[in-house]
Amino acid sequence: MQEEVYHIPALLPQCLDALDINPDGVYVDATFGGGGHSKAIIEKLDYQGHLYSFDQDEDAVRRAFSDPRFTIVYSNFRYISNFLRYYKVKSVDGVLADLGVSFHHFDDADRGFSFRWNGPLDMRMNRKATMNAAQFINSASEEKIADTLYLYGEIRAARKIASAIVKESKRKPIETVEHFLEVVKPFVNPRQERKELAMIFQAIRIEVNGELDALRSFLEQTAKVIKPGGRLAIITYHSLEDRMVKNFMRTGNVEGKDTRDIFGRSEAPFKMLGAKPIVPDNEEIERNPRSRSAKLRVAVRNEN
Repeated sequence: MQEEVYHIPALLPQCLDALDINPDGVYVDATFGGGGHSKAIIEKLDYQGHLYSFDQDEDAVRRAFSDPRFTIVYSNFRYISNFLRYYKVKSVDGVLADLGVSFHHFDDADRGFSFRWNGPLDMRMNRKATMNAAQFINSASEEKIADTLYLYGEIRAARKIASAIVKESKRKPIETVEHFLEVVKPFVNPRQERKELAMIFQAIRIEVNGELDALRSFLEQTAKVIKPGGRLAIITYHSLEDRMVKNFMRTGNVEGKDTRDIFGRSEAPFKMLGAKPIVPDNEEIERNPRSRSAKLRVAVRNEN
């Protein structure tokens, strides 16, 4: 395990505590990223334990370390049950997912995730995916772009920005971060420029990668793959994800509908541990500023 960790893992000690790791157990890191969480989990396992880590980014998979207790799965975590079945794993002791974007994505101009660097407007987590950010904004309707900005970024000027994007894309396709910024910046409050641009980029990224649909599918499958008494630990970074995770852990569905059987007993497959999420302390935020908005929620699989 000599590869350098290129993504500082958020809330690492808290994640390890949340998983309550059994040295002989089988675990899943659904978002390998830079490998920080995975390496820490491996260090808690003995020779009988095993970790399966998922990532749809070929860069992350290429950097994965080698260990007999470790298997890297080149796939989106929405296919967790399919791949565990492929590896003949009936159930696991715990699942961890860090839904944040790795540092190297933001710092790589060629990936187009950040407004700080000029480069192609890409934003694909999986570079084999057919549609990138440029293709989306140049082909989508004004209504679709507006809905994306409003629903996924809570952008107040969503309709004005969408109108400007469609108008400009008809004149000349928007293919770079620089060109995109020229179009959207007039609608951004200069006093909150970084925050508002980050929300705009977040909204487009979520749409391009189908992140919320993937999260819903993943959450629903955790109830099938985690054994009774096993742990589910998820780190979120924005309100849309956090609401879905909180609702699922409480009720078993992302809408938060309380379903009960004919005897009035809750049918939720998990029990949430703690009413409030775990957040980073000042020391971690100083060391890792991007963890500022991180929220860790933990649940245990019910015995029934």
